[in-house]
Amino acid sequence: MDTEKFVLLDIDYVTRYGQPVIRLFGKIPVDNRSIIAHDPNFHPYLYLLPYDLEACREELVPFEVPRIERLRRIDKDGVVKEFLKLTLRHPRDLLPLKRQMENLKSVESVREYDIPLPQRYLIDRGLYPLQEVEVQGRVLKNSGATCLMEIQKNPRPVESGLPGLKILSFKIETHIHPRLRTDPILHIGLSSNQGYQKVLSTTKSSSSLVESLPTEKELLEKFAETIRSLNPDIITGYNSDKYDFPYLQGRADLLGVNLNLGVDGSPVKFRTLPKKSAAIKGRVHIDLYRVARRHLQLTDHTLRNVYQELYREEKMDISLDQLHTYQGHEKLLHYSLEDTQAIHKIGEKMLPLVMEVARLVGQSLFEVTRRGSSYQVECLLMRKAYQYGYVVPNKSGTYFRDVVGGHVEEPVPGLHKNIFYFDFRSLYPSIIVAKNISPDTLTESDVEECHVAPEYGYRFRKEPAGFIPRVTSQVLKERIRIKDKMKETSDPGKRQVLDFRQRVLKIFISTIYGLFNHSTYRWYSAEASEAITAWGRDYLKKTMEDAEKQGFRVLYADTDGFYATMN
Repeated sequence: MDTEKFVLLDIDYVTRYGQPVIRLFGKIPVDNRSIIAHDPNFHPYLYLLPYDLEACREELVPFEVPRIERLRRIDKDGVVKEFLKLTLRHPRDLLPLKRQMENLKSVESVREYDIPLPQRYLIDRGLYPLQEVEVQGRVLKNSGATCLMEIQKNPRPVESGLPGLKILSFKIETHIHPRLRTDPILHIGLSSNQGYQKVLSTTKSSSSLVESLPTEKELLEKFAETIRSLNPDIITGYNSDKYDFPYLQGRADLLGVNLNLGVDGSPVKFRTLPKKSAAIKGRVHIDLYRVARRHLQLTDHTLRNVYQELYREEKMDISLDQLHTYQGHEKLLHYSLEDTQAIHKIGEKMLPLVMEVARLVGQSLFEVTRRGSSYQVECLLMRKAYQYGYVVPNKSGTYFRDVVGGHVEEPVPGLHKNIFYFDFRSLYPSIIVAKNISPDTLTESDVEECHVAPEYGYRFRKEPAGFIPRVTSQVLKERIRIKDKMKETSDPGKRQVLDFRQRVLKIFISTIYGLFNHSTYRWYSAEASEAITAWGRDYLKKTMEDAEKQGFRVLYADTDGFYATMN
């Protein structure tokens, strides 16, 4: 049996002989080759919560489910219950069976039917993208730049730091307001962290950084050949989901060029959900425009503005109204290369942050750069639910009511001196932990020891720790631990990695509360949301009263802090 260790970059599944086959795409660090590891031994499943276990088993007989297991799991109310786990042949069987199961008299609810197979695999196998994985099995092909392998034993995660990956940035140049059918691609700039710098162009140039091609068709063929020969792990662009890759593919289709850029020889695939995006199998395509918009607060996220914000320096720029005057000019070629280098440098600043997100939540880098923080937090919670023995709740979809927010007092007009700021650190997450607020601790019992929310009277059991408080507490403690390590290290590189990690945790901490009030959130609870804000208002008002007793005069208050001056 052969063994390989590789950095996991991406995951999907294909159908072979009617069965799903998981594909793990990665990079083998020892020789920088790509690997595609097939696992034909994993199948989708869902859970049934029956009213009556034996009656449910009898009702299931006609459905010929391949495998049925009886399991004890913690439900959303915190109670350990008997579930039936139904393993199916293919993901396409999940939704039809779910609808049929809902009609059975013995079934109370159907759970975890809507978790995509690749995500299910990562959770169940304990694998995290951008970390090392050890697989054992049979090597099917081991020549050239790619190793093809069939997994025969469950893969094993291996502890590892942030991997060193090959990153290639690119940008195309066309005429102003190009029309796909008539306007060709003029240049393609390329810049990598391996030292490769090149502009592919149909314009002649004496520069050693420019490779001139006679026709646009040959330009596109050279681009595809360069991707395959450099074999990058990550390809970055700027607005490349909506512009560069669609235009490249459109021109390639018109000219009869195969843009087979995937490690498996597949073409670029365009998705519309969750957002319009371009995916390349075995390589992670990242549109840095999306990343910049999410993480940088700017009025305009142009390449020029983002670069200037991150590096405090200007980059060469040609305005759109001047662009036509430089067609065929050497300056435009240098502009193309400088733009590509700027994209690459933006990636150097921003990729470590999103890489930490992917490693923490256990979702692919491609997915986390196209999804919001609420999706990322839910992915983390689903992982934790599996680890703690919970069955994940279904999405509610029903919005019950608006929730009153934090306490706000309008600012006192005027010019003030000697201003002090009083701030609760992580107020809402701290309340979640301290008051054990979670859907599985909410109770109407007046016998158990409970925390009772002000204003509403909602009761939350003090023991045991609820699911959401348990996860929130871990995240809070981990962030404090990382910040302590930052103070101890004098290594700038280690400090930066730690800073990215604590920033990611800060985003998650601030997101958890808000999700209680979103009906699409699996742990949606209007009661939990109302209790948290009620306790927040109570703490803030009492602290302001105490401050006034000590001689302070409150000038302005909002949710988790207030400004005051001495009387």
